[in-house]
Amino acid sequence: MRLDGVGRRYGARGPWVLRNIDLDLPRRSLVRVEGHNGSGKSTLLRIVAGIDAPSKGRITGRPRSAYVPERFPAALPFTAVGYLTHLGRIHGLRGPAAARRATDWLERFGAGGHARTPLAELSKGTSQKVALTQALLADPELLVLDEAWTGLDPAARDVLDRTVAERVAAGGTVVFVDHDPRRLAGAADARYRVSGDGLDRLPAGAGTGTDARPADAGTGIRPADVETGARPADVATDARSAHNGALPTGPRVIIEAEAPGAAGHPTPRDLTGLAELPGRPYVTRGPDGGTTVRLAVAAAHSDALLRALLAAHPPWHIRAVAPAPPSPPPAAPAPDENRYP
Repeated sequence: MRLDGVGRRYGARGPWVLRNIDLDLPRRSLVRVEGHNGSGKSTLLRIVAGIDAPSKGRITGRPRSAYVPERFPAALPFTAVGYLTHLGRIHGLRGPAAARRATDWLERFGAGGHARTPLAELSKGTSQKVALTQALLADPELLVLDEAWTGLDPAARDVLDRTVAERVAAGGTVVFVDHDPRRLAGAADARYRVSGDGLDRLPAGAGTGTDARPADAGTGIRPADVETGARPADVATDARSAHNGALPTGPRVIIEAEAPGAAGHPTPRDLTGLAELPGRPYVTRGPDGGTTVRLAVAAAHSDALLRALLAAHPPWHIRAVAPAPPSPPPAAPAPDENRYP
């Protein structure tokens, strides 16, 4: 999707809120928009999402889009699941499928117990979970989040962080604004600042005043520098991890990620260091044999592992996130021809 020369003002003679905006939003990308209050961030996001129309300029290549506003209008005459089922039908889903997806997403965000609660009776945090669910029902190709983490509990914020990674890994585009400079710090493929009535692209790693990442926000992964907990040198060079070849038991998630900067190939010691990440993932090289690795981790630890990869400095590029297929049963031992009955 691309914006060329886009501008927006309210009224034929009103001042320009945005003017001459050029913005490229490629597939499989995470884009952060920054700026002070009242700078026009929300106006830009509404235009990107198709909620608002530009006063001038051209938008091309708009994909199937979904939008989570800063303030969700909760005073509507529906229950949570009734509202979401209605919106699912608008997205082209059949009623039962829409209700099932709505319930699944509410459960994932920890709001399943409020499915039958009238919207007007929901708390701010639960209303925000409904707003997120309506945006995710139909797997949007473009997801636009305007302060979408506001009001969420820590567990739901973690779920949203992972959902963003999943959307990007699936080939989608996510554009977001958040007041917390640590939100997905270092993970964005591009960062822009709305200033005056224009839009400036920020260089990678640049501090931006109130949006700068605090110096103590964490050192990231830095896989080549990981020393603590390193395994002995006899860890196999195909990186079967600190588990010495043992996969995590129970439900697992596979995360395919590309090394930061894609400079050179990860060394065995780098991959051994990755095995010390949250959940102590089982690490193998990706199919390209280069900078891509696959990390298998118990499902209970997958959110923490994704956060660590996204918050690395520089960040890892998440290429895919998917449940692991069930492990095959152990093979029966070969018959011993030297044994006698």
